[in-house]
Amino acid sequence: MSMLPPVPVVPPADPRAPWWCYARLWFALLGLVALAGAAAGLVHLAVAGLILIVALAGAICVRRGRAWRVPLPIVPSAASAPPAQRPRVDPPLIALVAALPEPALLLTPDGEILSANERVALAVGAARVGDPLSFLVRVPEVLAAVRAGAEDGVPRRVEFAERIPLDRWLEAHVVPLHLQGGRPGGRPDAVLLTFRDLTAQRRVEQMRADFVANASHELRTPLASLSGFIETLLGPARNDAAARERFLTIMGAQARRMSRLIDDLLSLSRIELNVHVRPDTPVDLGGILAHVCDTLTPLAQDRGVTIELSRGAGAAMVRGDRDELIRLFENLVENALKYGLTGKRVEVGLAREAGPTGEVAVISVRDFGPGIAPEHLPRLTERFYRVDVAASRDQGGTGLGLAIVKHIVARHRGRMTVESSPGEGANFTVRLELAEETSKNEVNPAA
Repeated sequence: MSMLPPVPVVPPADPRAPWWCYARLWFALLGLVALAGAAAGLVHLAVAGLILIVALAGAICVRRGRAWRVPLPIVPSAASAPPAQRPRVDPPLIALVAALPEPALLLTPDGEILSANERVALAVGAARVGDPLSFLVRVPEVLAAVRAGAEDGVPRRVEFAERIPLDRWLEAHVVPLHLQGGRPGGRPDAVLLTFRDLTAQRRVEQMRADFVANASHELRTPLASLSGFIETLLGPARNDAAARERFLTIMGAQARRMSRLIDDLLSLSRIELNVHVRPDTPVDLGGILAHVCDTLTPLAQDRGVTIELSRGAGAAMVRGDRDELIRLFENLVENALKYGLTGKRVEVGLAREAGPTGEVAVISVRDFGPGIAPEHLPRLTERFYRVDVAASRDQGGTGLGLAIVKHIVARHRGRMTVESSPGEGANFTVRLELAEETSKNEVNPAA
């Protein structure tokens, strides 16, 4: 059987025409122009003949050059190369990622985004399918965890913080997935990346640490004072009757200060323990306010301040805890007497107004003292926060009064607002939902 010589395969011609195809045309035109010029008498016959010879020689050379050329293979350009195929994701898997309660991203082992749920936009930003993860998350620890998980198939957890635009703490969970039934621990088919917001948890931990530090400081100060006076009474002032009387008076004041602080701490803890349980006992706000004003009248007289109570006709019934409501309004009126002393007047009012779901009771406590600067208003209900630390301690304050007020209002599902300007006093307003009219007959009139 004879073997045929191999047939040479010539690659297809380049669609762009070579330069010699156009050169032959130019030489032919040059010869025609020379002949036309000689016929018209514009060009000398000798010159026209020379031009014609050059044109013929150039055409012959170009023709022979075509036979000598070696065809070059054509390398396809990058633009003509077929695009890389992105791994196909089954619709049930996309639906599962979309239904996850936390921000979630499904990634290829190389770190490209295959799918993302809507919560990702709120947590780390808008995600685009096909983009690398580094376009969305610029945390080196998270990117390294994703790469490592894609290599060894081991889940990982990374905590990180963001400072811009706000302080946030997040936790990233990297879970390699074997969608095709691969061997666990080997290279996965995809990587699931989820985020959990730890900001609230971190802030609670910080608040707890601050609370312990502040409470320890508030207790340490009177304890140190008591210890110092006791040592003095046991030593140099042992036989000094006048010094003993003065020191015992101060010691009594410091002991009462510690007692108030402990009482306030216990009250705050008890209220916080039950803040999720709304009271359901009908009570009359008018009777509570009258009781509070009568109780604090001696303190007002000692300070030269008058308490003016105004309330509308009829009972204003709300569902609440009577003892807690008394504590709430005692704290507000007592603060007005202490810190609004220069105004010589405290107004306590009770009115009604329309609310979103019905009528609400509006209780206002207004003083005419020096007022509160605007920068202090947002922090008034924080524990141990004081506008003037020295003045608060001189008045016997613990720094917990308005924190207790805030939690009592929250337990009764109410709302409190504060309005104040320097030199114009302060107005604290509490709004509580009124109970149904049928509940009036269930209340003891003496409440």
